[in-house]
Amino acid sequence: MKKILLSAAFLIVVLVAILFYRATSVFENNQYQVTESLTPITLNESAAIERFSQALQIPTISYDDSSKLDHSAFQAFHQHLQQSFPLVFEKTELTKFNDYSMVFHLKGQNPQLKPALFMGHMDVVPVDEQTKDQWLQPPFGGKVVDGIIWGRGAIDDKVSVLALMESLEWYLKQNNQPQRDIYFAFGHDEETGGEGAIAIAEYFAEKKTQFEFILDEGGVITDGIIPGTTQPIGLVGVAEKGFVNFRLTVKGEGGHSSQPPAHTAAGILASAIVNVENNPFDARTEFFDLMFDNIGYSMPLSQRLPLANLWLFEPVVLSTLLKSPSSAASARTTTAVTMLQGSTKSNVLPTIATAVVNFRILPGDTVASIQAHLERVIDDPRVTLATELANEASAVSPTDNIGFKLIESSIRRLDDNVLVTPYLVLGATDSRHFQSLSKNIYRFMMVSLNPETLEQFHGLNEQISVQDYLNAIQFYYAMLEQTASGEAQTN
Repeated sequence: MKKILLSAAFLIVVLVAILFYRATSVFENNQYQVTESLTPITLNESAAIERFSQALQIPTISYDDSSKLDHSAFQAFHQHLQQSFPLVFEKTELTKFNDYSMVFHLKGQNPQLKPALFMGHMDVVPVDEQTKDQWLQPPFGGKVVDGIIWGRGAIDDKVSVLALMESLEWYLKQNNQPQRDIYFAFGHDEETGGEGAIAIAEYFAEKKTQFEFILDEGGVITDGIIPGTTQPIGLVGVAEKGFVNFRLTVKGEGGHSSQPPAHTAAGILASAIVNVENNPFDARTEFFDLMFDNIGYSMPLSQRLPLANLWLFEPVVLSTLLKSPSSAASARTTTAVTMLQGSTKSNVLPTIATAVVNFRILPGDTVASIQAHLERVIDDPRVTLATELANEASAVSPTDNIGFKLIESSIRRLDDNVLVTPYLVLGATDSRHFQSLSKNIYRFMMVSLNPETLEQFHGLNEQISVQDYLNAIQFYYAMLEQTASGEAQTN
């Protein structure tokens, strides 16, 4: 017995030693090491801020009902860009799609270099009239107060459009000669599906254009959002989730509710919904692995130990991740029952009962695999399935491409306190329409968000600090200059 206890104790000591060794050795500091900070361009900062402020004052709102589109607003926005950035309009080729989406093309001198595409969108979501009076500044006022720029579109996504245009205007003002072709693509209806971006993608596909990389909106600089980290984290999206709505339909005979069958169409549907909700998709750690491979070394030992030893702690880690809706969304295909319809009167049996279930698809799952999952867990031929608004999850872009490396190095050279890591974008961007045009699609904006300001996306009091906006211009200029030159500081 004593030998058994000693052996068990020895094994425990060995196990603990292995766990702690891995916790201190698995995660390495593989961040881009800054040897030379970016040299900032000498902007007229007040003029740049004023141009951005004026852009925020133009209500380029996307509505689900396209008949509500304010054509004059988008025309005014185009005019504002032309007046603000004359060299861009003079020295690039401009093509418009679906009336208001724009593509600027700066021709390079070396046709052997693949072009690069920078993206953004001009449209914004509406302001809820019921909460309009809760804005601390007018949502379309573009006010600059105490170092903060207020207005719908400040972070989603006029910041990208204006900062990109500022960077290109400055680039052209220096009489630079690009080696690589540069494209800017600005959609006008990203918030309602991106028909403008679809038209642009089809145009490039017809030309058989392949991009070295594509950069769209998506990730940001986070501060205090990822538990356990004390440094700001730059999240660069290397993939985004897909989405699909499944409509579940059950037909019944109808009639008066005084003589109901054992199970009405609504009851059968309710049972199916319970089965769907009680059988979520399996969770996976792959995108957390991507993140922690880059920032794990900076985390406290209490977090590094389980993350470095997933061979033992993966069930515990997954259980922890699934307790939070935000982290659970990065670990699995999510299931959300969002719409229900049955009878129109309380004493009338429904002849048709329907439900809509929205799924956000983790890369690796597909619309087909989701349908197979539903058929298995519902297991009732009386429930029919139909897909609506389907869009597959994106591929996962590599991190050894020049595009990712340029993003990483430009962020770090602006502020080497920021740690950079790939991550999964939970929402949808216009870049999803460009999957066939590049294997290297990245999603990032030079915007800093904390748990409080994160809620401003599509919400109240959307704002950006003056410094963040100026940093965005510096970031895009660094990206543009190095990309256009065909050379890059990525090591």
